[in-house]
Amino acid sequence: MASAAQAAEPEYTLAVSEGTSGGLDHARATAKYAGLAEALGRALKGKVTVVFAREFALLEDGLKAKRFDLALARPSDYPARAMRDNGYRFVASAKPEGQCLIVTRKDSPLKSLEDAKGKRWVLPEQVSYMSRFCHAELRDRGIALKNEKLQYVREQGAVQFYLEHKLADVGGVASYSGVARSLDKGGLRVLHSSVTQPYSPMVAGPRLTAEQLQAVQAELRAMDQADAGRGVLKTLGIQGFDTGTGPRVLSLLEWLGT
Repeated sequence: MASAAQAAEPEYTLAVSEGTSGGLDHARATAKYAGLAEALGRALKGKVTVVFAREFALLEDGLKAKRFDLALARPSDYPARAMRDNGYRFVASAKPEGQCLIVTRKDSPLKSLEDAKGKRWVLPEQVSYMSRFCHAELRDRGIALKNEKLQYVREQGAVQFYLEHKLADVGGVASYSGVARSLDKGGLRVLHSSVTQPYSPMVAGPRLTAEQLQAVQAELRAMDQADAGRGVLKTLGIQGFDTGTGPRVLSLLEWLGT
């Protein structure tokens, strides 16, 4: 009887993506998100299987086809587009939120963004989320990068390289990047911190009922209240989940200009 009941247990998929800088393979992603999948399974009274979307094309295709019951992804614009274009609903976003950090060398004479006008800029590749994030922040601060001496590089680690080797004067990186976590070691400092925006949103596909979505949100909100949940959050590298940022996830796309 037990095996029959187990066989009838509903199954759901959780797609996860950490972008090009995540550095995970499928086995490590499955292990990293196992605790979260288990918690989601409790809320859904079923089994949740982790689907690692290493390539953005896999993530986007799956969201467009509504193949994923849940998706937790960075960059944040992918879940946001799934909400706007593909009928997905907001579940939660991770805490703390994300920022573009404008950084320079510790020995740089630059004191403010105004000082950075006319200097040599370096950003991650132009199509990347963080590049667009930094562009939008600087636009709002009166700096149009199209008028600056700007170099795009493949990844955020290369931004650090350009600054360390004095190939650029100022650059932009994500607050949650490895570069940001090792600024002091790299001889860098923050010149300016952007506004915050929702980080790593989770969205739900059409298969989940409104009641199931609410159950998932309740499970996520409670995670930081117990040792087991805090252990899951620590493994994920976040402090908790915020279920109130849905409107801001949608407005993110307009702010980015996409």
